[in-house]
Amino acid sequence: MRSVEEYKEGLRTMRSNIYFNGNLIDRLDEVQEPAIRVMGVTFDAVSDPEISHLATATSHLSGETINRFCHVHQSAEDLHRKQDMTRALCRRVGGCIQRCMGADAVNAVNAISYEADKANQGNTEYHANFRNWLDYFQKNDLVGCCAQTDMKGERLKRPAQQSDPDMYLRVVENRSDGIVVNGCKVHISEASIADEVLVVPTRALGKDEGEYAVSFAVPADQEGLIQVMTPHNARQREHYSRGMQGGYTDSYLIFDNVFVPWERVFLCGENDHGSLLALLFALFHRHSYSGCKPALGDVYTGLAALAADYNGIEKTSHVRQVLAEIIKVTELGYAAGYTASDLSGPRLQIPGMGQVPFGPGAYIPDSIYSNVGRCLTGEAVFHEQEMLCDIAGGFPATFPFEADLANPRIKAHLEKYLQRNPDVPVEEQIKFWLYFIDMTCTGAASVFNYGNYHGGGSPVMEQIAITSQYDIAERKNLVKALAGILNEEG
Repeated sequence: MRSVEEYKEGLRTMRSNIYFNGNLIDRLDEVQEPAIRVMGVTFDAVSDPEISHLATATSHLSGETINRFCHVHQSAEDLHRKQDMTRALCRRVGGCIQRCMGADAVNAVNAISYEADKANQGNTEYHANFRNWLDYFQKNDLVGCCAQTDMKGERLKRPAQQSDPDMYLRVVENRSDGIVVNGCKVHISEASIADEVLVVPTRALGKDEGEYAVSFAVPADQEGLIQVMTPHNARQREHYSRGMQGGYTDSYLIFDNVFVPWERVFLCGENDHGSLLALLFALFHRHSYSGCKPALGDVYTGLAALAADYNGIEKTSHVRQVLAEIIKVTELGYAAGYTASDLSGPRLQIPGMGQVPFGPGAYIPDSIYSNVGRCLTGEAVFHEQEMLCDIAGGFPATFPFEADLANPRIKAHLEKYLQRNPDVPVEEQIKFWLYFIDMTCTGAASVFNYGNYHGGGSPVMEQIAITSQYDIAERKNLVKALAGILNEEG
């Protein structure tokens, strides 16, 4: 497994294909440093005695100890540990740990490539391609990102109906040595600091949309791949240091006639399996939210409690109600994910078919509980921000900037009037409110809220998954039996 420094060295040697603010930048550009710092935590964790039992796993391919973010889940216990690792690491950085998207894509492609080969009766080698790539991915402890969301163009039109067919990534040429693809994947988290990009379809596909049913992996600096990156960094600090100076990035990935050799292709033209791959990646990623969103709930609970303490209102019933509400959502989201792990197996819930055996034996989390947990926590995002705003009052919105707080001419005046709780040192209070602002009132905080709401699919997408996969007919029959209707019909 790699060290942080080895990970950075890998980034340093990659081809420059990232644009930011009109300039072509290197991967180690200072604007990326906060995100790289967060990603570095996933490398440090494997040697940390407090968390190494969660952060490592045994490869089903090599039998070697690997980073869990490179692992294919082989049991319910694997899924439990993935969830607990995610929560623990997200608590350490105060937000997203970044590396889940690649891990979730790995697990989804593992199952789909196997099923596509089985349906093709041995005429394709997608799963062998994937296993060879995965062995390389695991042994080199690489960072993967998942490119799923397409630009989508005219939103009410299907991929095959678009005026510009490149609005969904597609195969434009089949060659003897590989395929050529065009398109644009958007909102791709941490692509600018990843080693590998895994591409999966974004939606269900029709029989005439096989060109869009494609999955593959390419290096993040592949020739023809252009990244347009947006950073989401907290305000720089010089005088009042944070415990963690993190940040995040996302990219538009523009595939401009990108060549992909066949040995890196995991699906090509199987529209039904492309549709299932879109669903399956979302399922794995929604399960990951049962680790990261509870971690954010832990942070919000601390923010609310300390804001109440420093405002001197910690004993009010209103504060108790707010804390209880945040805790309920946090722990119900975790419980749903834990149950999804407990009910996992080498099977998939497919609308209209129910639970069916699926994949080469790896474990897939229960769909209903994964979606219920993600939907519950996603719907709560802005309400949690509202509750934090309510407890804090307007104080964070007009709080002085750090340089003013450190200016010797006005420092004493500001400390005098910013002091709210005489039992707490004023510098401690200032550090707290600066962090509270980071999490609620900055441009970066607004982006985090959108990500927490839409990431892995907006709540409406989870609602669709829940209602299409839940056995509502059985519940209707239950009520009919209780009402005596079934007996009358029988």
